[in-house]
Amino acid sequence: MTRVSVVMPTYDQEAFVPGAVDALLRQTLTDWELLVVDDGSPGDVAAALGEAADDPRVRLVRHDGNRGLGAALNTGLDLATGELIAYLPSDDVIRRDHLATLAQALEDAPDAPLAVAGVRYSDVERSAPGRIPGEPLQLVQVMHRRTDQRWLERYQLTTDDLDRMLWNRLLDGRDPVLTGQVTCTWRHHKGQRSAVLREPWGGLNPYRVRYRVQHPLRLQSTVGSLHDEVAHYRRFRERPATPRAADGLRILLVGELAHNPERILALSERGHELHGLWTDTPVWFNTVGPLPFGHVAEVPRERWRAAVRDLQPDLVYGLLNWQAVPFVHDVLTAGLGLPFVWHFKEGPSFSFLHGHWPMLVDLHTRTDGQIYSSPELLEWFGVTVPASRHGLRHVLDGDLPKAEGLAGERSPLLSDGDGDLHTVIPGRPLGPSPEAVGALARAGVHLHLYGEKAAAQRRDWVDAVRREAGDRFHLHPQVAQQDWVSELSQYDAGWLHDFTSSNLGDLHAATWDDLNYPARIATLAAAGVPSIQRDNAGSIVATQTLSRERRLGVFWREPADLVAQLRDRPLMDGLRDSVWAQRDEFTFDAHVDGLVDFFRKVIASR
Repeated sequence: MTRVSVVMPTYDQEAFVPGAVDALLRQTLTDWELLVVDDGSPGDVAAALGEAADDPRVRLVRHDGNRGLGAALNTGLDLATGELIAYLPSDDVIRRDHLATLAQALEDAPDAPLAVAGVRYSDVERSAPGRIPGEPLQLVQVMHRRTDQRWLERYQLTTDDLDRMLWNRLLDGRDPVLTGQVTCTWRHHKGQRSAVLREPWGGLNPYRVRYRVQHPLRLQSTVGSLHDEVAHYRRFRERPATPRAADGLRILLVGELAHNPERILALSERGHELHGLWTDTPVWFNTVGPLPFGHVAEVPRERWRAAVRDLQPDLVYGLLNWQAVPFVHDVLTAGLGLPFVWHFKEGPSFSFLHGHWPMLVDLHTRTDGQIYSSPELLEWFGVTVPASRHGLRHVLDGDLPKAEGLAGERSPLLSDGDGDLHTVIPGRPLGPSPEAVGALARAGVHLHLYGEKAAAQRRDWVDAVRREAGDRFHLHPQVAQQDWVSELSQYDAGWLHDFTSSNLGDLHAATWDDLNYPARIATLAAAGVPSIQRDNAGSIVATQTLSRERRLGVFWREPADLVAQLRDRPLMDGLRDSVWAQRDEFTFDAHVDGLVDFFRKVIASR
């Protein structure tokens, strides 16, 4: 039997393979076999192996398509003949005595389930004798005895938590043995699987694009909450498709769908045929295809120009956030000769920062119709970019939920039970300050934050709020859309983004906070929860204008002022009834007919 079987999973990392294999060939322990598992890589892994492919200890196997890390590792385990198992991801590196020291550690500790090498990591040459702080044990640093246990696979869960995938079951509550020597390097780079999985710059949709996943996922990174597309979108996938109506449009969606992506099905339910052509640079919330809820045909990204010409859609609908700007601009300038609508949600400041501003200007001046997420954003572009050669403009918030998010009955208020006041932040906390939360807590106002991901991304804020507010600060798991009403309606009010505007009525001084409608407006409206926002009277603030016109919430300057309003029961009951009565207006379904009318005007104008 071979002493050590080394499993190398690889996908689209051919540039790293030669260095990793050379390091293995230089090991002082020579009784090894290398099982290279090509997990459907688009490149030529065999060529990357070079002369090492002729070494009798090296074996290359290939999956027909990408099946995920767990499946690649299990293929390696199934083929392994060694008494010991080690791992060498193709983008990591091991030193000459790496295998020897790990094997010796297991020999010296026969009861230890696995051995762990010290590891170098990060861009500043840090090292750890065992587990990297805040990380699971990494593949490159572990050796274990041959086992019948197997890694979790993608159909079970997609995660960067290797402890959860296998190590915890191998350890079974016991401690690993440490070699006491740093003999490997865990490399960091943008294409690294853990980086692709972790929000905010990785996550569900970057992972889908990177690994060409064609089916719904159950995904949870070590810094985020569970995204269960299998369960969440099942009801949409299983519905029969609505046939295209006699006057139905063939619409090509280009870009990404951001929050509440299933809203787009309201178009197909009215007899319009939908096709999708997606950016390959989404962030975690920018939903791209293949869409987990179905009913949208995919246009192949590799030959999209020819595919679009063959498809001949009635309209190109480009959307939504700044990450999609370069690709949507590519489609705009491809000379397709099709009516083109550009719908922009956020945010122009990021387009400045990332060098997309000229493209964004083109999208606002060269398209046949433009849609803005707020009246203030429309006005801002009116004074900021050259006038469009087409006068067709429309206002529609870009990521309103589907009307099914309104399902359910309201729950009793928590404040009716304990006499305190209870406020909520559904998602990433963008204010209030920890000091303000502390002052409110001392006045009997609780703050409930929903979302493990939000808490992880704003850990410093969470820690500071916990110190200030004590047991009046509460963390909850992310609430699913179907539970918005029953879960969130128990709160007296919900926080929008908390900021102080300084534009004093000058559009040129307006920031993105001033112009934006945060997605949580619709989330709170669905549950009939009045909003809380800073009193920015005298400045142009989109949420302020909307809330004052529609009686959606309260405005505050000092904590005492906010407490007085929240304790004014007639005021809050009136606001709650007002929000509840207007819930439908904060759904995509309520505006889809107006959107289609706009599309038809654009088509007719060509």
